[in-house]
Amino acid sequence: MDDLFNAVWHAVAYAVAGGAMLVLSYYVLDLATPGHLGTHLRGVDANGNESVHAHSRSAGVITSAWLLSNAAVLFTAIWTNGDTDLGTALGWTIAFGVVGIVLNAVMFFTIEAIMPGSLRQIVTEPGPVRPLAYVAAAAAISVGAIVCASIA
Repeated sequence: MDDLFNAVWHAVAYAVAGGAMLVLSYYVLDLATPGHLGTHLRGVDANGNESVHAHSRSAGVITSAWLLSNAAVLFTAIWTNGDTDLGTALGWTIAFGVVGIVLNAVMFFTIEAIMPGSLRQIVTEPGPVRPLAYVAAAAAISVGAIVCASIA
């Protein structure tokens, strides 16, 4: 019975820490983009009304890639350190989670610096997904894969 209690306690601790890291990841992306990211995802027009014509599919693609990338890093950190004590494993998970978030932000601004136009502006424009959003999403997933490989 103690094993079950410990396993459930560890699952809850990892879920809370992982969830907090994903929320942090979202807010970092929100800070990197003009306006409020949630407004672009929901599709709120200038009058404050939700509209299918006002949402940014590019923002949806990039936000999804950021969350998947950082979730993969958290998963890998938990998976590879799960045999250690909970405090050590949570420390590794949070440390690598922060590394993933920081590297995704660096890559986001690097793409913006080397590509013509403003990635931050493109991300928030309503309408269909822009090709540069796919590039930024692929870069985010690639960063996550690289960090996962460094953990494993």
